[in-house]
Amino acid sequence: MSAEPITDFMITPHAAFEMERRGLSEKAVAQILSAPGQRLEVASGRVVLQSKILFEGKEYLVRVFVDINKRSVEVVTAYRTSRIKRYWREEK
Repeated sequence: MSAEPITDFMITPHAAFEMERRGLSEKAVAQILSAPGQRLEVASGRVVLQSKILFEGKEYLVRVFVDINKRSVEVVTAYRTSRIKRYWREEK
């Protein structure tokens, strides 16, 4: 389930607001997009790229939702969660 990197993207105003509110930097989001641990399709044209990270000594899952069917790839929103088992898909 590993994914191809995304290096050319734009962050929507909504995503920028939510990232700031949730304490996620643009650099962190760019790192997830450039080297995602997993890529999951959540709807037609929308995928979530996610990776596990350490933040203040605790492991979190950062999930970045992107629209890939637009002229340029758009980051729709991003967040981190400690509920890794809920979203991480073990490879079979």
